[in-house]
Amino acid sequence: MKIDLREMKKLQTLKGWGTSACWWSQYCSDEKAAEEIAELLYGDSGLGLNIYRYNIGGGTDPDNCRVTNPWRVTESFYKYDRENATGEYDFTADKTAINMMKRCLQKGNVDTLIVFANSPHYSQTSTGQASGSLINYTCNLPMSNYRKFADYFLTCTQALIDMGFPVKYVSPINEPQWKWGGSYVWQEGCHYETEEMVAVYHVFAEEIIKRGMDVKLYGPESGEMMGLTPEYIKAITQDETIMKVMDIFAYHSYHDDNNPKIRLDFKKEIVEKHPQFRFDMSEWCELPNKSHTKNFKGALITARIIGQDLAYAGAESWTSWVAVNQFSIKEDGNDYSDATITATNDFSEWYVARRYWGFAHFAKYIPVGSVCLDNGFFPDETNDFNAFSFLTPKGETVTVVVNEGEEREFEINGNYTEMKIIQSVDEDYLNEIYNGEFKGKITVKQNSILTVIAK
Repeated sequence: MKIDLREMKKLQTLKGWGTSACWWSQYCSDEKAAEEIAELLYGDSGLGLNIYRYNIGGGTDPDNCRVTNPWRVTESFYKYDRENATGEYDFTADKTAINMMKRCLQKGNVDTLIVFANSPHYSQTSTGQASGSLINYTCNLPMSNYRKFADYFLTCTQALIDMGFPVKYVSPINEPQWKWGGSYVWQEGCHYETEEMVAVYHVFAEEIIKRGMDVKLYGPESGEMMGLTPEYIKAITQDETIMKVMDIFAYHSYHDDNNPKIRLDFKKEIVEKHPQFRFDMSEWCELPNKSHTKNFKGALITARIIGQDLAYAGAESWTSWVAVNQFSIKEDGNDYSDATITATNDFSEWYVARRYWGFAHFAKYIPVGSVCLDNGFFPDETNDFNAFSFLTPKGETVTVVVNEGEEREFEINGNYTEMKIIQSVDEDYLNEIYNGEFKGKITVKQNSILTVIAK
C-alpha cells in the first residue's frame, strides 16, 4: 500500500466541521457538564468545530402529541392557544438550548450558524402535530399555510439574530423524502413531494428578499446521497427566485456506509454538474452498523465515512448528526447512540462515545481552508483500508489512514523533512507515536486510525 504525495491534484477547499444541538441542548442545564461538552465540541482543546446547527422546533401540543420521547421534540418560541386559535411569541423560551449555543459560540471557532426545522409549527400542520401526517408520504403542511410557516420560521430567525447570534443560513426542510408520520412516529418530521419542497422554498426566498434579511437558504437536506437528490437539485435550479438566495446544497450521507462507489457517482452526477453550489454533508450517523458506543468500531466507521464523503463525494464541509444522545444500557449490553457523546436525560452521567475519536482525527488536524487532495488511493472490495490526504493553509500535508483490518505496512512518498504521527486504537486515543524526520514506511496497526502530518 502506498501513495505519492508529490503530484496530487487539488480538489475542493474545506469550509469546516460541525454538529447539531438537536435535541440534547435543551436538557443540558448542568453547568459543569455544559462547559465540558462545549469545550469537547467547539473548544480549542476539543474538536474546534466551526459549524453549529440549531433547531427551530415545531413545538408540542400536550393534548395532541404522539411523540413519547421528550428528546425527540423541541420547545417552540411560538405559544399557541388551540382553543382560541391564537398565538404569541415568547423569545425567552428554549432557554437552556439558547444558553448552550451561547456557550459554544463563546469558544470562538463558530463561523457558520444554521437554523433548521424538522417540521412546521404544529399549529400550521394538517394534523395539529409536528410529527408528520397520519398517512405515510403525505405532506403535513397545507399549501394555504406555506407563508405562515415562512413567517414563523423567519420571525424566529430574526429574533435569534437580534439576540446576537450570527445566523447565516436557514434550512426549513429536513429529509423531505421520508414518510414522516403514519401509524408510528418517533420524532418531529414532515414529508414533502419535490414540487411541494420547491414551492415552500420559493415562499421562503420571497420572504427573505422582502424582509431584506442577510441570510441564505440551505438544504434541502436530502436524506440520502442519490435517491431523489438529482430530482431535487434540478427543480431548485429551475426556480430563479430560490437561486437568488441559495448557493449551498446540503445533503445527508445515510444508508451507504459500505458503498464508496456511490460517492463517486454523486460527485459525477451532482457535484461536477452544478458548480454554482457549495455541497455540504450536513448529517450522518452510523445507521447500518449501529456499533456500541464503547466499541472502537464506531470510530473506525466514522473516520472512514468522513474521508470518503470528502475525497470521493466532494463535500466541502462535514457535520455529524447530533453531538449528544441518550444512553440506555439494555440487558444485552447493546447501547447504540447516534452521537459523539452519550448522556443520561439529566446529564448527571455522560461519556465520550468512541466515534468522537474518529471525528477528531479530521477536525483537530485539518483546519478550515484546507484543500482535499486526490492521492490516487481507492479501497478494494473489502473497504477495510482507506487513506485520505489534505493540504493545510500552513502548507502541511495531512493524511488520515483508517485500517479496519489486519496490521499492515503503508508507504508514503514525498518531498518532506519532518513527520508527526497521531494514532488511535481502542482505549488509547490521539496518541502522538512519532515526531521526527520524515519516513516513508509506516506500520498501521490492526483496527487503528492514524493522522500523518508531513512538512
